[in-house]
Parts: sequence; C-alpha cells; structure tokens
Amino acid sequence: MIGAVWLQVVLRPAVSRPATRYHGSRPVVTFSRAHGGHGSDDSVTAPWKGRPGETLQRKRARLLYESRKRGTLENCLLLSIFAKEFLERLSPSQVDLYDRLINKPSNDWDLFHWITGAQSPPSEFDNEVMHLLQDFAKNSRMEQRLRQPDLEYLNTQKSSECKNDSKTSKPT
Repeated sequence: MIGAVWLQVVLRPAVSRPATRYHGSRPVVTFSRAHGGHGSDDSVTAPWKGRPGETLQRKRARLLYESRKRGTLENCLLLSIFAKEFLERLSPSQVDLYDRLINKPSNDWDLFHWITGAQSPPSEFDNEVMHLLQDFAKNSRMEQRLRQPDLEYLNTQKSSECKNDSKTSKPT
C-alpha cells in the first residue's frame, strides 16, 4: 500500500474542517467538527454576497437553476417544483428573499428542516417566502412530487425538432 492515503474520520457534531496529519511518512486526513450543536441557531452561514446589477429576469433564471441543483434530492424536488410554480409570480423583493433563503445557509439539511417544519427557521429567514415554502411543502393538494419538472426550453426545443422531423421525413 505504498502511496496510499489513510483516511481517519473523527465524528463530532457540526462543521467539518479537514486537517492533514502524518502517521510515519504517510499522510492521514482527519475530519473534525469544531462547532457543536444542532439547533437552527447553530447553523453556520457564509457572509451573504448579493449580485449587484443582475436583472430580475436573469436572477429568476439563476434561481430556477439553483433550485434544481441542490445536492440533496429532497431539496431538489421541493425547491424545483416550488420555483416552477411560484418563481415567476414572486415580486422583486420576494425574489430577493428567496435568493437569500436558498443561497445563504451553508447546510441544505437546515433549509430542508426549516421548510418542512421539523425545526423553526432563524428570524433572518422567517419571512413571507419561507411561509409560502412551508405551505407548499405541506402538499395540501396531495400531488405526487417524485421528479423535477421539465425545463420549458427543453419542451419547446423538442417540439420544434419534432415539427422539423415531420417536415423532412418521407412517407414509406
């Protein structure tokens, strides 16, 4: 096992910080968690950086993408379906709240627990968009939410390809 990296994982609550230590001449990567606690107030958030000069249309397009690409299937489903249904109808201030809500928390599981009501959201995120998301997550219409919605531009592209194919195909 020459050149193999040994991985030692030390499990402690909250934020992971990788550290490299040496066991003889071989490096050992250790993950330790320096921040303890599991409450919503213990969530670690990165400094918020808005995107100045971004148009509302561009922001909505970015948020639609970011709602689909979360890293956890649960959030991908909840947020992509929510964005498909509500994003175009949100006011500019609500779009900003949604942007901050899905991009500021560093832990997607915190976001999921806030939306589903398993934990109370911090006051910073306890706003009208969070309440809209929480109502949406209750699924009062009993919809099946098993996959992300199709992207509109793919549907229009496919239908135009089908029309072009039918014009160029020869009857047999």
